[in-house]
Amino acid sequence: MTQDYSPLFLSLKVAGISTVIVFFTGVFLARLFSRKQFFGKSVIEALITLPLVLPPTVVGFGLLLLFGKNGWIGKWLLEWFQIQVVFSWVGAVIASIVVSFPLMYQSAVAAMESIDHRLEKVAYTMGASKWRTFWTISFPLAWPGLLAGLVLSFARGLGEFGATLMLAGNIPGKTDTIPIAIYFAVEAGNMEKATFWVMIIVALGFSAIMWLNWWNKRSFRYQTRQK
Repeated sequence: MTQDYSPLFLSLKVAGISTVIVFFTGVFLARLFSRKQFFGKSVIEALITLPLVLPPTVVGFGLLLLFGKNGWIGKWLLEWFQIQVVFSWVGAVIASIVVSFPLMYQSAVAAMESIDHRLEKVAYTMGASKWRTFWTISFPLAWPGLLAGLVLSFARGLGEFGATLMLAGNIPGKTDTIPIAIYFAVEAGNMEKATFWVMIIVALGFSAIMWLNWWNKRSFRYQTRQK
C-alpha cells in the first residue's frame, strides 16, 4: 500500500505561509511596541501572548466563533470574498498563525530591546532615514533573535493540532496536517502509519533546532573573530 504524502506537503504549506505572515507582523509590532509606551500596552501584549497559556482547544473554539459561517469575520469573508475558513486549509493557516505568533513576537521584542540604540541615533544624525536605519543597522543587529523566533514559529506551526482540528477539521487531502494524521491513525489503530508520521515530524523539528543551534554558534564565532 503506497503512502499518501499529502499531510507532509500540507503541513509544510501551512507552516510556511503562517511563518511568513507571523515573521513580518511580529517584527513590525515588536519594533513598534519596544519603542512606544501607551495606555493599554500591557493588555494588548497579554492578549498577544495568551495562546501560549491557553489549551489549543480553547484557542480553536475562539477562532471558530470568529471565523465560523455565522462568526463576525467568517460571515464577512464569505459574503464579500467567497472565502470559507472553516474546514479549509485557510483555517489551518489561521490556527497556525495564532498559536505561533506569541513565540515570534516575544523573540522579536527581546531582539529589538537588545540593540544599542545609540547606533541608531548616530545614523539619524548622519542623515539616514528611519527606514534605512532599520534595514541597515537595527535589523542586522536583531537578526539572531529574529531568526530564533522564525524557526520556533515554523516548528510550532508545523506541530499545531488542537486549534487546527477545531477550525479546519479532518478532511483527507485538504486539512489533514501531520499532527491530525497521527491522531486519527492512532484512533483507527493504524500504528504503522502513526509511527511513520511521528518519525517525519520529529525529524523536521529536530533538523530545524539543530540548524538554528549551528547558525548561532557560527554567528558567535564570526562575531568573536571580528572583535
